[in-house]
Amino acid sequence: MLRETLIAMRDLPRLKQISGILFRHGLGEFAQRLRLPRAVEKAGEWLNITLPDPANAIPAPIRVRRAFEELGPTFIKLGQILSTRVDVFGPEWITEFEKLQSTVPPIGDGFLDALLEQALGCKPDEVFAEFERKPIGSASIAQVHRALLKDGTEVAVKLRRPGIVEKVEADLRILEHIAHLIELEFPDARRFQPSEIVAQFSRSLRRELDLAVEARNMERFGKDFAGDPHIRVPAVYWDYTRPAVNVQDYIAGWSATPVDALPAAGLSPPLLAKRGADAVLKMILINGFFHADPHPGNVIFLADNRIAFIDFGMVGRLSHKRRDEIVDMLAALAERNERGMMNVLLEWTGSTPVDEEQFAEDIGEILFQYDHVPLKNLNITQLINDIMALIRDHGILLPPDMAMLFKALITLEGLGRQLDPDFQLVEHLAPFVRQLILARYDPRNLFKRGKTTVTEGLGMLANLPGDIIRLGKDIRHGRFRINLDLKRLEQFGHQLDKSVNRLTMGIVTGCLIIGSSIVMTVKGGPTLFGLPLFGFLGFMAAFFNSMWLIWSIWRAGKHL
Repeated sequence: MLRETLIAMRDLPRLKQISGILFRHGLGEFAQRLRLPRAVEKAGEWLNITLPDPANAIPAPIRVRRAFEELGPTFIKLGQILSTRVDVFGPEWITEFEKLQSTVPPIGDGFLDALLEQALGCKPDEVFAEFERKPIGSASIAQVHRALLKDGTEVAVKLRRPGIVEKVEADLRILEHIAHLIELEFPDARRFQPSEIVAQFSRSLRRELDLAVEARNMERFGKDFAGDPHIRVPAVYWDYTRPAVNVQDYIAGWSATPVDALPAAGLSPPLLAKRGADAVLKMILINGFFHADPHPGNVIFLADNRIAFIDFGMVGRLSHKRRDEIVDMLAALAERNERGMMNVLLEWTGSTPVDEEQFAEDIGEILFQYDHVPLKNLNITQLINDIMALIRDHGILLPPDMAMLFKALITLEGLGRQLDPDFQLVEHLAPFVRQLILARYDPRNLFKRGKTTVTEGLGMLANLPGDIIRLGKDIRHGRFRINLDLKRLEQFGHQLDKSVNRLTMGIVTGCLIIGSSIVMTVKGGPTLFGLPLFGFLGFMAAFFNSMWLIWSIWRAGKHL
């Protein structure tokens, strides 16, 4: 209750705006269930918004997407993150989230010099020989300008928008509160861990707000592909890069260009598809650090069929363990081994309870559909969508890194088929999988893993006596505790408080009725309308208490 009131007071204007937009797009019931209007009311405001005619209802995914677009940068970024959660949302939702793009006007020309000076720590003309005032790209968090350094180097200057940090932080506070309320008010949604999704999104967005973090990502990718003549990553100019500004190489080429126009520029679309797929798969399976959004706008085609990747705000990371699990899943797929695939998927689910027999049977049905399909002709996008549908049906939530990986693979295969209708992502996967399998069973790696296992085992045995002694002391001194994580415990406490309050009011009301009845039989004393005054006042108080109890019980029933 205190948390809700503090958020309402601190972020009242934005909270009221969010509630109003949700109502306007036909999401009023959702806002009411989350008690957003109540938070506004507590700060002294009431919403008075007419809901749209249900007869003209638009599908929910479209309404949510439009609401996110109107809500601005934070919610647009949230939708883009949700578009990676193919394990949570169906294809119709993912399609709408993928449409979310920032359509914001550029920063006013009169603010540019002041912003640049604040970001760089010096006047712009001390750094740039030329600076194009008109941006070549404008997004919700930053916009990009073309410029020349003093030594004549052509650069792209990515400049963060003014006031965006404060606005995003306010939105993130409200989103954290909304996620908390969703878990309380929508029990079926709790298995999707909305608070964890918002926490992951908050970390990702805060990193994206720091343009120096993106610069470090670029530098990492640059080192990974330093010896590849076909792949280019912009170099970062660290002397001028700060959290609010990122100065990098300007790369001229063909981006989001119609495929039919590429041959006229001397480029081969099938070769570009091959090199792009190999580069992204190397990022994923070999380097464990990948561009999470390789859509056409983030890929630039260069002369000699080279490829440049830009915009490294959204990246994914995969541990060695995750990469081994991917190899195991692909091996199980090749062998049509439903038990092997199930074991990998269950490893990703963590503690989520699953009916393993039914899960294995459903996996078997999916594999049966691909039984006569040669691996080289396998449609990765269709397979991932089938597996994700199965995961959603069983209420399983993937780890964020795997959800982002699957989304990147779907985007990559879509880009490859735009360039080459005969593109098959599996054909490019096979060499990397073989490389990982060989590396897994390399004697040096086997020795290293064995050494690590033995070291950890010996360390555990060495610590065991001390652990047992500490456990015995804790039990002897009464410090032994068992922590139980009970879902909705906080809500249960609130409900218990409310029930006790109602019970207390009921007892007080009963006492007032009994006491007033006794007073009515006593002669003498002040009267009102010919009735003893105190008895009459007691009955009136009991009446209003009864009305409050009835209203409170009815109102609580609406939220069940």
